[in-house]
Amino acid sequence: MFVGNLSFRTTKEELTEIAAAAGTAIDVYMPSDRATGKPRGFAFIEFASQAEAEAAVNQLNGREVGGRTLKANLAEDRPPRGPAGPRSFGGPPEAIAGPTFHAVEGRFSKPKGSRRGTRGRKRSL
Repeated sequence: MFVGNLSFRTTKEELTEIAAAAGTAIDVYMPSDRATGKPRGFAFIEFASQAEAEAAVNQLNGREVGGRTLKANLAEDRPPRGPAGPRSFGGPPEAIAGPTFHAVEGRFSKPKGSRRGTRGRKRSL
């Protein structure tokens, strides 16, 4: 189960007690910021059964703890990440253009400079 909008002062023990009222909490994980070590404001709670987790969502969603309204829902598995390496931020790999022939430079190369400069070179022909 995912619990969000936690107060940064909420401790793991407090959250365990709150979750215990809803069912048997096996594990409570509160991630912390790498740089500061402070809690990040959310947690994951693992329950003994799916039914207990669903009951806990109904009990904890909208409940006020530490002056903040909790947002609880069933956690979804993160999709598997691909092999380590460079990430693809664009379209398919075919969309990446290779070397092309540029009449201005008279050889195969990648275009250099800004678009404005390329347009200017084309106009001067």
